[in-house]
Amino acid sequence: MKFDPKYTINNRLANKLTEIERHKEAINVLPITTQLITSLRETSRLQSTHYSTQIEGNRLTQEEVEQIAKGQDVGFPGRERDQIEVSNYFMALEYIEGELEKNAPISEELIKRIHGFVLKGSNRPSQYREGQNKISDGSTGRIVYMPPEAKDIKSMMKSLVRWINEEMEYEEIPAPIIAGLVHYQFATIHPYYDGNGRTARLLTTYVLHKTGYGMKGIYSLEEYYAKNLSGYYQALTIGPGHNYYMGRKEADVTPFLEYFLGGMAISFKSVRNRADQLRKEHEVRKTSFVESKRVRELRAKQRHSLSLFLVQKEVTSSEISEHLGIPVRSAQSLLKKWVDQEFIQVINPSRKARTYGLTREWESLLDQQGTEARKLQLKKGRSDQSSDLDVER
Repeated sequence: MKFDPKYTINNRLANKLTEIERHKEAINVLPITTQLITSLRETSRLQSTHYSTQIEGNRLTQEEVEQIAKGQDVGFPGRERDQIEVSNYFMALEYIEGELEKNAPISEELIKRIHGFVLKGSNRPSQYREGQNKISDGSTGRIVYMPPEAKDIKSMMKSLVRWINEEMEYEEIPAPIIAGLVHYQFATIHPYYDGNGRTARLLTTYVLHKTGYGMKGIYSLEEYYAKNLSGYYQALTIGPGHNYYMGRKEADVTPFLEYFLGGMAISFKSVRNRADQLRKEHEVRKTSFVESKRVRELRAKQRHSLSLFLVQKEVTSSEISEHLGIPVRSAQSLLKKWVDQEFIQVINPSRKARTYGLTREWESLLDQQGTEARKLQLKKGRSDQSSDLDVER
C-alpha cells in the first residue's frame, strides 16, 4: 500500500515555513556557548519527556520527572507505572541521540527499537500488532478512530519508511512538511496496541534532526501538543468517518500540517527567545562574577573554570579537560589540588563517574553574583523598555 499523501501548500503553510526558517537561522547565528547549549538541551529533554508522557495520561510533575532524570531513588506510591513510563522515555531519547551520532538511517528496525524502549525499556525491537485496535473517547467510550487492519500494517510501514528516505534524498519537499506527514501517517497506521503516540513524536524528532532541523536538540514540540491537546487530537482526526478505510485513507492532510507547522513555529520562537535571554544573563553574570575581588585572587585556570560552574552544578575531569584544553590526566591533578585548596569538593566519589562541585563558600558567592547579575539585567531591560516608549511617543 503505497504512501501518497494528499496536501496543499497554501498561504498559511507557506507563511509558517517562512517563520520556521527565520527562527532557525536566528538561533544558528546566536553566539551560544557550549555550556549553554548543554543546559538548553537538558531542559528540552526534560520537557519532551514530561509533556510526551503527560499526553498519554502520566501524572508526574516536571519536578518529579527531573528527579528521575538525575537517577534519584524516589518512590511515587500508586504511580509506579508513571515512573516506569518516564524512565523508558528517557532511554528512548538516549537511544535516538546515539543513533543520530552514528548517522543511522531511518528503518523499520530503528522504529521498532524506539518503540521497544518506549513500552518495555528494552533494546529489543518490538513487533507490530497482530490484531485490531481502536481509539476511544475516554469519557464516553465512543470509537474515535479505527486504524487499519493488522494484515496491512507491514506493507504500510515499509511504504512509509521508503517514502521518508526517498523524500529526504530528493529534498523536493520542505523538511518540516516531511516531518509533519511522518507524524500523521504513523499515528494513522497505529502499528502497536500501545505507545504509538510517544513513538510517533520520537520518530518525528529523529526526522527533523536528520533533515537539518535538530537545532542542537534545544527545543521541544511536545509542550505545544500537551498544552493544546484537544487541538492535537482534532488535527489528527481527518476524513468523513472514523474508519481508516472509509475516508481517512484518501483524506487531505493539509489541516494537520497547518497545526504541526504552527507548533514548530511557536517552539522555535520560544527557544530562540530563551536562548537569547540565557546568553544575556550568562554574559552579565559572568562579567559581574569575574570582576569581584574574591575571584581576582584565583589562578587563571580556576577563574576560567568558574564559567563552567555558572551553567552546571557538577563537572567531571573530562569536562574540565575539554573546557581548559588540557589532557585529562592534567585536569585530574588540577582537580585534586583544588580540592585540597577547598575551592571545590568531590560530589560523587565513584572512581568511574566522579564529579566535582564548588565548595559552599564559592557556591554561595556564585549565587550572590548571579542574583546581582539578574538585577542588572532586569534594570537594563526596564531601561530599554523606557527607551522604546520614548521613541513611540
